[in-house]
Amino acid sequence: MTNIHTENLHIPSDTAGISLHLRRKRRTDIQSFGPERTILLMHGATLPAESLFDIPVGDGAFMDSLAQEGFDVYALNVRGFGGSTRPPGMEGAPEDAPPQVRTETAVRDLGAAVDYILTQHALPRLCLIGMSWGGTVTGAYTAANNSKVEKLTLIAPQWINNGVALLDPGGPIHAYRRFDVAAFHQRWLDGAPGDKRGEILPEGWFEQWVAVMLASDPAEQNGIIRAPAGVIQDIREYWSAGKSFYSPENITVPVLLLHAEWDRSVTTAQMANLFPLFRNAPYRRWVEIGEGTHMVVMEKNRWQVLESIKVFLADT
Repeated sequence: MTNIHTENLHIPSDTAGISLHLRRKRRTDIQSFGPERTILLMHGATLPAESLFDIPVGDGAFMDSLAQEGFDVYALNVRGFGGSTRPPGMEGAPEDAPPQVRTETAVRDLGAAVDYILTQHALPRLCLIGMSWGGTVTGAYTAANNSKVEKLTLIAPQWINNGVALLDPGGPIHAYRRFDVAAFHQRWLDGAPGDKRGEILPEGWFEQWVAVMLASDPAEQNGIIRAPAGVIQDIREYWSAGKSFYSPENITVPVLLLHAEWDRSVTTAQMANLFPLFRNAPYRRWVEIGEGTHMVVMEKNRWQVLESIKVFLADT
């Protein structure tokens, strides 16, 4: 395999004192990448980018697979996640501040990362890939900035629900959530049949994921990390209230929608409602992946996600 070069960058946001962690991976034998070969990955509402896209399980990390294929791959942590700065409201007790890192703030952070990459490489556009809440962030950004986006891939993106979202625990919404990393194992596999759980999440993979998760928050204590709660406020004001945060009709670049059959957080029915709304894209594609959950990018069948992305980005 070709050598992969890794960089960990910290770039400024539009807020004084807030820097954003941007991880880059590329092949050492390729020095120049066009818009169709430059990718920016955006994480979901709870998990930092590295825990989705840069854990070396199976045939290698998600980012490594794309880099080996000849892509220049970046993964962003918006403020409040991973190696990015926590906003001041996340430093005290959760009850001491309003919900932190609303979706519009994440869209601004994504915009800062896009502009940084485009400026650094003198590119007009790049490709965006967003998962779950990251699908909202990348979708909203693209709807307002089509000229900066080559192609858009959405993996199990948020969409209007029936008034109940699994991510919303109910009750008051504070600055951030306390996320019990080890306890997530059961929720991860909830939608999968019992006899398939050990198969879709092979032995040792969850433990590697836990190690990366615990290292992602400098304030981790007893297996608990912080996750900004702004997304919960947005779920209540938009998705659970029958309103979309952005208009898919305003997206005018090619769109790939990826979803797994056992996803309980974002259902196939929600994807069926969303897909037709990309009617102004030059073309759109929906791939439904069998035997996978909401966390399909970290499961056995993630190869189908990667292959679908590679084919989509190779199309002219």
